[in-house]
Amino acid sequence: MARKADPARRREVLDAVIEQLADTGISGFTLRGLAQGLGQSTRVLTHHFTDREDLLSAVLARLDERQHQSLLATKGWEDTAVPVSDIVRASWRRNLGPELPMTRLIREIEGLASAGRLPASSAGFLRGRAEFVASCLTLRGSSPDRALSLATLLNASFAGLEADYLTTGDLGRAEAGLDLLCEWIDSTATPR
Repeated sequence: MARKADPARRREVLDAVIEQLADTGISGFTLRGLAQGLGQSTRVLTHHFTDREDLLSAVLARLDERQHQSLLATKGWEDTAVPVSDIVRASWRRNLGPELPMTRLIREIEGLASAGRLPASSAGFLRGRAEFVASCLTLRGSSPDRALSLATLLNASFAGLEADYLTTGDLGRAEAGLDLLCEWIDSTATPR
């Protein structure tokens, strides 16, 4: 009889997988190669995840959860007196500082998803992020529909600026774009 998977152990394995993928990239990974990089047998992975697609779906869900936790912990997320630009700038510093490996992994996932090289479940990753950011904007007075549209534009622009900097290394130009993005979002999502 197979041993039942422990949810806490599954999360530990999943977090280790994410750290490994942040180092090696997600394109073309195999369960065998991933397990080898973790110093484990593939049995550890197949005990918790039925196949590569199940693991990838779990990675996307966990990355989404981690992003939400980071955003919720950002000063001002639920304080309508704090301009959205403060949250955007704090996210920029975090994403390009201590969370840089995760940022690179997320940009890679987005690129592969847009090229149709990831399972359909990856679409929820972007949609869920827009809905989450929209919740911050509705607190500041935007209608739910408008907040979702603003969040979609904000997220796409932010990701584009990150990708531009990570590709070109031109921090000054990327941050000049970030300044304009922050001006725009504060003009459209003014605190109550």
